[in-house]
Amino acid sequence: MFYHFLLQFADIFSPLNVLQYITFRSIYAFLTSLIFTIILGPFFISWLKKLKLGQYIKDCGPAHQLKEGTPTMGGLLIGAAVITSVLLWGRLDNSYLLLCLFVYIGFGFVGFLDDYLKIKRRNNAGISGKSKLFGQVLVASCAMGFLIFFDPSYSTTLSIPFFKNITPDLGWLYLFFAIFVIVGTSNAVNLTDGLDGLAIGPSTICISCLALFIYFAGHQQIASYLQITYIPNLSEVTVFCAALIGAGLGFLWFNAYPAQIFMGDVGSLSIGGVMGFIAVLAKQELILPIAGGVFVFETISVILQVSYFKMSGGKRIFRMAPLHHHFELKGVPESKIIIRFWIFSILLALVALSTLKLR
Repeated sequence: MFYHFLLQFADIFSPLNVLQYITFRSIYAFLTSLIFTIILGPFFISWLKKLKLGQYIKDCGPAHQLKEGTPTMGGLLIGAAVITSVLLWGRLDNSYLLLCLFVYIGFGFVGFLDDYLKIKRRNNAGISGKSKLFGQVLVASCAMGFLIFFDPSYSTTLSIPFFKNITPDLGWLYLFFAIFVIVGTSNAVNLTDGLDGLAIGPSTICISCLALFIYFAGHQQIASYLQITYIPNLSEVTVFCAALIGAGLGFLWFNAYPAQIFMGDVGSLSIGGVMGFIAVLAKQELILPIAGGVFVFETISVILQVSYFKMSGGKRIFRMAPLHHHFELKGVPESKIIIRFWIFSILLALVALSTLKLR
């Protein structure tokens, strides 16, 4: 909005030309969403308390009953900050930016329905697993369908980390692969959202990493130098990434242990879904499991636990899955688990970035 409105006066007031720089608008998108979230956070939390939109806690697993009633659906605050910031600082004629908003809002709507039903029913039963998966696949399919069939500059090739000359073209199979990446990432972040600040911390770190890949892939000279796929106009998505990072850090202000608010499925599904989509846009689908390794390990722990439980007739690999609950039951303090997962996320993000030169 600022870009489209103010830039028309650049001939009269030349300093306004700074709006043409994506880095400038990304910085202010970050600051806008961060300040928005921190200032409005207390009012939003009070509003949720008045509506009695509190978290329901299961009786099984680690003792988190003291957290029952903590306001949830904080993802609405994150979403409001992101959308406001992007509308102010983004170029709304950029299809990639609009697709990010579509995926973010679409997955957020699925999560909102799930959260709403859980609160309304006063139990942990939201929409059915099949309905949730259908909604996620539908949103991802629409976004990827537009990219593959209506964007001539977007290819169906796959970039392989550490190898610069290996880029297999998956053809129409790429559609299903990309949908799997987007939906899988959404659910992985949702699984990780079990402790205060556990999901939003690694999410912010991973998106920060992907934001660099997005900017590089949309910059012809840098993409050529790093020998990565160049996608014209993709750098504009950096503004969206910056807004999401700022909103995530602002939300962490209130979600850090002990949490005053939880993001709910409206937050975790939307952040995870758009994170997967951003990786697909940057042609870094196979970098995502590295940068978002925490989510991968959490998801694998659930798959292994369930599979082994069925195969062994009731035995378990972990004390409880996802993995963070295993450490809780071993007596590791919640705050220590969270901080260690954040540190691990930073290390994995650095490894992911190192692949730019290790080719």
